[in-house]
Amino acid sequence: MARASTTSDPFNAIAEPRRRHILELLAAEERSVGDIVAALELNQPSVSKHLRVLLDVGLVSARREGRHAMYRTNADGLRTVHDWSAMFAKYWRGQLRRIKTHAEGQQ
Repeated sequence: MARASTTSDPFNAIAEPRRRHILELLAAEERSVGDIVAALELNQPSVSKHLRVLLDVGLVSARREGRHAMYRTNADGLRTVHDWSAMFAKYWRGQLRRIKTHAEGQQ
């Protein structure tokens, strides 16, 4: 089965570590390309390329502020990733309960 395009699937888009770093940075506040370049010590063309992918899959949005584009995370776009990963949070809570029960039973 062929893998979905990086630019059409949020999961493939966030498979790239630099894109995850950009999302982590944008989670705190809206930023310009220059701010992202400085914070992550990446070159501007690379940041712009990664932002384009994140925009295409709907994980970030942009607005113009004078000559600059300001980027921020898109909560609606991230919902798919959040909902999927929530399944694993439930799993780990169950695992921790089993460990606690087992540990308390040995005391």
